[in-house]
Amino acid sequence: MAVKDPTAVERANLLNMAKLSIKGLIESALSFGRTLDSDYPPLQQFFVVMEHCLKHGLKVRKSFLSYNKTIWGPLELVEKLYPEAEEIAASVRDLPGLKTPLGRARAWLRLALMQKKMADYLRCLIIQRDLLSEFYEYHALMMEEEGAVIVGLLVGLNVIDANLCVKGEDLDSQVGVIDFSVYLKSDDDIGGKERNVQIAAILDQKNYVEELNRQLNSTVSSLHARVDSLEKSNTKLIEELAIAKNNIIKLQEENHQLRSENTLILMKTQHHLEAAKVDVEAELQTYKHSRQGLDEMYNEARRQLREEAQLRQDMENELVVQVSMKHEIELAMKLLEKDIHEKQDTLIGLRQQLDEVKAINVEMYQKLQVSEDAMKEKNEIISRLEDKTNQINATMKQLEQRLQLETDLKIEKEWRQTLEDDLQKEKETVSHLRTETQEIVNLKKEFLKLQEKNKHLKSICEDQEAALQELASKLSESKLKIEDIKEANKALQGQVWLKDKEATHCKLCEKEFSLSKRKHHCRNCGEIFCNACSDNELPLPSSPKPVRVCDSCHAILIQRCSSNVP
Repeated sequence: MAVKDPTAVERANLLNMAKLSIKGLIESALSFGRTLDSDYPPLQQFFVVMEHCLKHGLKVRKSFLSYNKTIWGPLELVEKLYPEAEEIAASVRDLPGLKTPLGRARAWLRLALMQKKMADYLRCLIIQRDLLSEFYEYHALMMEEEGAVIVGLLVGLNVIDANLCVKGEDLDSQVGVIDFSVYLKSDDDIGGKERNVQIAAILDQKNYVEELNRQLNSTVSSLHARVDSLEKSNTKLIEELAIAKNNIIKLQEENHQLRSENTLILMKTQHHLEAAKVDVEAELQTYKHSRQGLDEMYNEARRQLREEAQLRQDMENELVVQVSMKHEIELAMKLLEKDIHEKQDTLIGLRQQLDEVKAINVEMYQKLQVSEDAMKEKNEIISRLEDKTNQINATMKQLEQRLQLETDLKIEKEWRQTLEDDLQKEKETVSHLRTETQEIVNLKKEFLKLQEKNKHLKSICEDQEAALQELASKLSESKLKIEDIKEANKALQGQVWLKDKEATHCKLCEKEFSLSKRKHHCRNCGEIFCNACSDNELPLPSSPKPVRVCDSCHAILIQRCSSNVP
């Protein structure tokens, strides 16, 4: 029989002991149902087994006084590989009662179990086998697969809650002896399957609760972030609301100011109306107290006043019509100018397209010339190649005839092969030249299409130029009409009628107006004459009497009463 490796047997035994220790610790802890302390026997046995597993295959280090063989060296290495282990390493170094490296290692294992990070720390350690080789032999448990299995089993210890008092405990002088009686089966263990099922169910429930707790923590964090964003948006809305309130207050103040101004304007207009009413009433009183002989004159003056009011109303209506026509003409001018600008932009774009098409035509024509020259050269090359092919065929026939007379079949085959290769090359050259000829024909077709497109664009450009010329002529005519209208409006606006109180003397004879010298007003030039000076009369078909005409502009004069008579 083959002899087994003793180190492999030791590793297998330690692995089995670790399995039993971890399983027993988990089962007893769940059945115990409380937080474990340092005096719990399965927990003490677990630390003894882990100490034996870490000591397996450990190298002996020489010191000045003696040989040193301790597990504190590889455990101290964990803080360099896993930054979170720095805290427990510093805590172990600061413990006052620990004097030996073995005591520090035992304290480190207990703190790692309380943190539920023992599996993570040892996993980082076994991954770096090049660093572990400084502390362990190549056949050690931590260097083989059994070490990875034990690390995987240690993950199950995360369901255990332990509260271990390391300070004040004598960890240096403890004797690590494994009590195998704990792991021997008895008759009471026959019904352990049901208990294992219960333990598994409890473990599943605890894992579910932990996972649910993690999800709730993530949900709470997301809700906190959402609350922060809502608070920020709320502050922004409050600021915008304050700005809107300030704007509303400003608008209310402006509204109040405008209302006060409106009331002032209404009061001023009422005051002017009351003054005008007082003047009219005074004039009416003076008219009532005047002589009865003025009734006819009053009636005539009233009739003339109505005619003057009608004429003035007609003039105002005509002025309104002229103003509306002016606005319409200005609007039409703006629309025409906008249309002309758009047509000019399109014309510029079409000219640019025409230039581009011309450049493309020139380029295509040049390419066509070059391609025609190349096609001529290639046709010549093709004819030469065909002649050469014919010559080669003739020489092949001659050679075949000669080779029939010769006896060396090997030479004949070599000649035939070389001639066939030359013939194949010539055929490939001919096919390549034919493809290039086809491409040249396609370029000619594209050139003809571009010429047709160029003709079409030229016709469109000519039509648009003609339309622009027609619009320009219409625009010039409309501008001339607008200028005439503006001059007429200026002439009308410049002529202002004199008030009755200001016109006291005739424009021609310079005599004062009286009852016998009545006022006649020209509605065109604004001059005021007396009835003696305005002798020019013009018969109208619509009036039974001849109408007096202005001496300067020959417009119809309007009779007014004297400035002394109301």
